[in-house]
Amino acid sequence: MPKVLVSDPIDQAGLDILSQVAQVDIKTGLSNEELVRIIPDYDALMIRSGTRVTPEIIEAGNQLKIIGRAGVGVDNVDVPTATRKGIVVVNSPEGNTIAAAEHALAMILALSRYIPDANHSVKNGKWDRKSYVGAEVYKKTLGIVGLGKIGSHVAAAAKAMGMKLIAYDPFISIERADHLGCRLVDMDLLFRESDYITLHIPKTPETANLINAEAIAKMKPTVRIINCARGGIIDEAALAEALKEGRIGGAALDVYENEPLEADSPLRSLGKQAILTPHLGASTAEAQINVAIDVAEQIRDVLLGLPARSAVNIPGLYPDALEKLRPYLQLAENLGNLVGQLAGGRVELLTVRLQGELADNNSQPIVVAALKGLLSQALRERVNYVNASIEAKERGIRIIETRDGSIRDYTGSLHLEAKGALGDHSVTGALLGDGEIRITDIDEFPINVPPTHHMLFTRHRDMPGIIGKIGSLLGSFNVNIASMQVGRKIVRGDAVMVLSLDDPLPEGILAEIMKVPGIRDAYTVML
Repeated sequence: MPKVLVSDPIDQAGLDILSQVAQVDIKTGLSNEELVRIIPDYDALMIRSGTRVTPEIIEAGNQLKIIGRAGVGVDNVDVPTATRKGIVVVNSPEGNTIAAAEHALAMILALSRYIPDANHSVKNGKWDRKSYVGAEVYKKTLGIVGLGKIGSHVAAAAKAMGMKLIAYDPFISIERADHLGCRLVDMDLLFRESDYITLHIPKTPETANLINAEAIAKMKPTVRIINCARGGIIDEAALAEALKEGRIGGAALDVYENEPLEADSPLRSLGKQAILTPHLGASTAEAQINVAIDVAEQIRDVLLGLPARSAVNIPGLYPDALEKLRPYLQLAENLGNLVGQLAGGRVELLTVRLQGELADNNSQPIVVAALKGLLSQALRERVNYVNASIEAKERGIRIIETRDGSIRDYTGSLHLEAKGALGDHSVTGALLGDGEIRITDIDEFPINVPPTHHMLFTRHRDMPGIIGKIGSLLGSFNVNIASMQVGRKIVRGDAVMVLSLDDPLPEGILAEIMKVPGIRDAYTVML
């Protein structure tokens, strides 16, 4: 009989499911050394946030088939090492969706009616009704930043309460937003029109301090801001200052830049216009049961030889097949990320063409990897090889898959075309003989560059002086160029230029690049 090690407290409902197919050993509070010593005896490991699954533990787990995290994140699991060893890593991405959405809605209502402070007042013997005259949410405008699963549930409930809905999500189709009753707007318009703003996005370099002093200055003085998503999306010092000066109506926070919240945080000194809770978004009895059942069922299925539904690495592939496909999966993910950014997000259609010898391979993992890359800018850690297709479908993204074995410029190559907010764009990539990934085509212009973290793409007229002007402009902003290549079809016609940069582009430089004579378009990409 298989053996499952449970190293963190798990709800009994999950343990009961595991007990149907395996011997379950509950051993909590183990050190890394203790786990390394005993893990060779187990076929599965079930954890929550307390256990850190290090490379040493995974390497020692010679019998491990699956690692299950009863929760949303897997930041405490070394996923690359697990993937290399053919171990499926699963989580429960939807187990706390309802709990998180309901907490955001509770915050909206509690903030509107000053419920925490009014409760405290009555319990202290007072009967002060005049100090707690609140506001109705009916017919108020709710600005939702991020229309994923949680944001969508908030939208449905808020619509039922009679709120007007606007939303910002560059990775969701207009049709999907219309179905939810949301009007898609840009961020500035959302800041200006919203009576309430609720955040449902991951923290990324692009979303860090999204709500800052500049953003707050655009908002109504009565706006109420709710964050039950991730700490660090709001500049807490700027928010506290705006609340103290009465420049916004209120804020309700469940997550913070540093947790626990520092004792000297300016947020702690705010009055009834601020509600602070200690990261309770997923803290419901139902959510804890849901994640335990979800992950236990997946562990059970894998032990029975069935696929897992929420793997965060590549499910259903044996190590030998994984080894063969891994370079192409990385190629597909990079190209999906690239074409999604060039298309400006909100992609409606993605065409995937497998070329050369790649056309003879199983296409599903390649397509899924391309979708994972396409959605990674919006979803970050929440998108994986299992849910990428589901997330794409929910965002109204249509997929067209084709094959062309006659294209033999490289042994195997991949071509992606995306129709998005910035029009139609295409990219092609291939693997060189040594396995190095190369971008070989941008919008039908031939190039040959490796993907790098910071890249600048321009579409321009092929004319003398442009390359020098761009180089000088970047130098004036202290941006170092690692490599540069130009692709063109005809002399003095249109061309593309690709620059690999050592540094991110400072704010405002893209507008200066667009002023250079001959430049038609300029895009920054981060891979």
